[in-house]
Amino acid sequence: MLTVRNVSKTYPGGEEALKDVSFEVSGNEIVAIIGPSGAGKSTLINCVNRLTEPTAGEIHIDDLEVTTLSKRQLRRARRDIAMIFQEYNLVERLTVMENVLSGRLGYLSTWNAFRRKFPSEDIEFARETLERVGLGGHERDRADELSGGQRQRVGIARAVIQRPKIMLADEPTSSLDPETSHAVMELLTEIAAEEDIPILINIHEVDLALEYADRIIGLTDGEIVFDGPPEVLDESAKDRIYRNGDSRDHTSDANQSDESRDADEQPTIEGQKIQRGLE
Repeated sequence: MLTVRNVSKTYPGGEEALKDVSFEVSGNEIVAIIGPSGAGKSTLINCVNRLTEPTAGEIHIDDLEVTTLSKRQLRRARRDIAMIFQEYNLVERLTVMENVLSGRLGYLSTWNAFRRKFPSEDIEFARETLERVGLGGHERDRADELSGGQRQRVGIARAVIQRPKIMLADEPTSSLDPETSHAVMELLTEIAAEEDIPILINIHEVDLALEYADRIIGLTDGEIVFDGPPEVLDESAKDRIYRNGDSRDHTSDANQSDESRDADEQPTIEGQKIQRGLE
């Protein structure tokens, strides 16, 4: 179980990215975090495994408090927290198999990790996992030879062979076309069920969250303003998440008013040419 309790993050410049965020994730549920750009979604995901250090609050994986661990203890704890990255985070010059096996590096001694010497059972598990994600036969391909969808599947396979207690996914579909995005989300839901682990996903595509998530958390300005099942994410809830409580009609009217005012203030094309000539 993941427990996030009263977590806040303030950056050195004073920007409050997260404000007293609390929630739990358990079982094999798929939890999607949605919200506008700059809401704190990626910061929240990164705080869970301390890629970003929270300013205040507690984060627990089962009974282990992640936020108080030393660097050495954190390296060990991260074996239980798999991460799927937006930009895949693969080593381009390595093969598919080598990238997937890197998910087991945390279980090797320093010497064996340096030599990349993996036990035979890890290699067999990696082969099986590549078959599961639809990449059987690609073991020897270099990562830089793959499509975006294939690269993301490599990242998912790498996460699976960690045998984690939870998976985190930071915008796993943002670089993919719609068809591939659905395939990746279907794969993640299958893995959550088969491995019996929860997956916490930061995602921009609300339609994908509605289709595949068991639960949706809405973030606005670093605060949770919605937490519930997809079927109760109505227009009013979306207004709270994306428009600070303003209705779509009110926002549309305001935007039209702004556009009209902007149009009045815009110089003519000739005026723009003259201005550019003066700059």
